[in-house]
Amino acid sequence: MSSHVYSVTEVVGSSTKGIDDAIAGAIARAGETVRNLEWFEVVHTRGHIVDGKVGHVQVTLKLGFRLDSA
Repeated sequence: MSSHVYSVTEVVGSSTKGIDDAIAGAIARAGETVRNLEWFEVVHTRGHIVDGKVGHVQVTLKLGFRLDSA
C-alpha cells in the first residue's frame, strides 16, 4: 500500500436551487483547476432570505486533494 499526502483548501458554493446544487457546483468548479480531488467536508451552511423565502444558499466546503508524487 502506498502512502499519500493530501492538502486541504476551502471553497464556497452558492445556488438558488439548494444545498446539493451548491455543493455540486463548488466541486465541479474546483475540479477544473485542482487535480486529484478526493473528499469534501461541509463546514458551514448559510442562506439569504428574500421576501420571507430562501433566496440562495451558500455552502463552505473543505476539499481534500492528493498531492502528486515527486
